[in-house]
Formats: sequence, structure tokens, C-alpha cells
Amino acid sequence: MFVHFRKITFLIALLISISSCVVGKKKYDAEVALKKTAQQQLDDALKKITALQSDTSQLNNQLQYVRQELKGLLDNYQQLETKYKQANEQLANRQKTNDQLRTELNRREKELQDKEATLAEREKLVQELQDAIRKKEEASKALLDRIKGALSGFNSDELSITLKDGLVYVSLSDKLLFKSGKTDVDAKGKQALGQLATELNKNPDIQITIEGHTDNVPIKTAVFNDNWDLSVMRATSIVRLLTKEYDVDPRRLTPSGRSEYFPKAANTTPEGKSQNRRTEIILSPKLDELYRILEGK
Repeated sequence: MFVHFRKITFLIALLISISSCVVGKKKYDAEVALKKTAQQQLDDALKKITALQSDTSQLNNQLQYVRQELKGLLDNYQQLETKYKQANEQLANRQKTNDQLRTELNRREKELQDKEATLAEREKLVQELQDAIRKKEEASKALLDRIKGALSGFNSDELSITLKDGLVYVSLSDKLLFKSGKTDVDAKGKQALGQLATELNKNPDIQITIEGHTDNVPIKTAVFNDNWDLSVMRATSIVRLLTKEYDVDPRRLTPSGRSEYFPKAANTTPEGKSQNRRTEIILSPKLDELYRILEGK
């Protein structure tokens, strides 16, 4: 642009020179004035050009600074974008982990609920069993009291009545029921069995087991091969008496023989042998409710 103005200046000077040769002084003076005005305008233009060039330089410097700032901002943006992507990946991984944890938590909650339901069912079953056992124990205790009342006229050396494991044991001594080596029940024994049968017939739900017991003295006769035979036959003799003379339902009765193998006392003394020669009538209230609960019916 500066070169362009120089050319203009030269052309103007040339024109003035030519004009001065052909025009008069007046016109010359006018031309000189015009030249001065043009020169002044040219100087002003040059000053403006210089100012513009300075401004342009400053703008270039500012542009360079802005470009550097822009580059820094772009670098920061790329770093932030990288961090953003990493954060998104971490967030996605955490979300995946949270989903897995939530799934596991739901599974465990379901498992806990199932266990709580199972525990509640078991607690209910235990409560039902405890109630059934309590009722059975109450029934056994009431039966014990009734049997004791029915047989209160007999001495302790003739019979004893105890409660063990929910069962009522009526233990009748050998001298109350049988003569030595015999299976026929004596009169006083029949009296005891008759009074017992009266109470049993009032309680048809009671199951009855008759167990014969002996001491360890061997026996060998035309009727008995050993103490097994004697203990079993004495038990069946009492079963027949209860069913035929006292109308006890035979479906409630189970005879068995224990021979000498469940002694109450040592067989080393006459007193111990006497205690071992006995018949035990074991009375058991029905366990239908317990069986029903245990079988889940």
C-alpha cells in the first residue's frame, strides 16, 4: 500500500512540473497550493497507514495470544473429554457392579424370606408339638392319678405306679399275681386287675402293653423251657383275663415277655430277685396327634 502511494506522489509531481511549463504563475500558485494540500493528505494517509500497521501488529500479537489460549483451551478440553470418558467408564462399571450387588441382595433377601418362612413354619410345628406333648403329659398325669386312686387299697410291696417318659407303669409283684412257676392269676391279683380294668374301660384311648419279667433263676419244666416262656405266658395269661373277664378291648392289648434281662434290682439277694419277678402293665395315651403333626397331615 505504501508503494502505491509513492507512485501516486511521483505522478502528481510530474503533472505539476508539466503544468508549470504551460500555465501562468497564477495557475502555478494554485497548483503549488494543491500540491501542498495533496502532500498534507498524503502525509495524513501515511500516518494513518503507520497507525493501522501498528494496530495490525498489535492485533497480530493479540491473535497469537488468543491462538495460544485457544490451544490451551483445546488441550484442556481434550483432557476433560478424556477424564469424562474415563468417568463414564467408571460410572458404567460402578453401575454394573451396583446391578450385580442389587441382584445378589435381592437373591439374599429372597433366601432370607424363605428361611424366615421356613423358620416360622418350624416354630409353628414346634409349638404344635409342645402343645401336643403338654396335652399328652397332662393326660398321662391325670391317668396316673386315676390309676393310683383305683389301686389305692394295695400295699407298695404288692404294686407300684409310676410315670416315666409320658407312660404310666403299673408294676405288679409276683406274689400278688402268681404262685411260683405258675401262670394262673391269684384271687388278690384278679381283684387288682379288675379294679385296673374298670379304669381302663373308662379310658378307651389308652394303649396297654403287658410285660412279664422274671429273676435269673433258670426254670425247666414240662410247660416252660426257660424264663422266656414263663414271662411270655404270664403276660398272655393277664391279657386273657382282662379281655374275657373284664371286657377290655383286645385291640388295645400287647403281651410281651422280657425274661430276666430287664431287672429292677440286682439278682444277688432274695429281695432283689423278688423285685425282678413282676408284671408291668404299661399305659400309653394315644399319640395320634403327635404322629399327625410329625407327618404334616
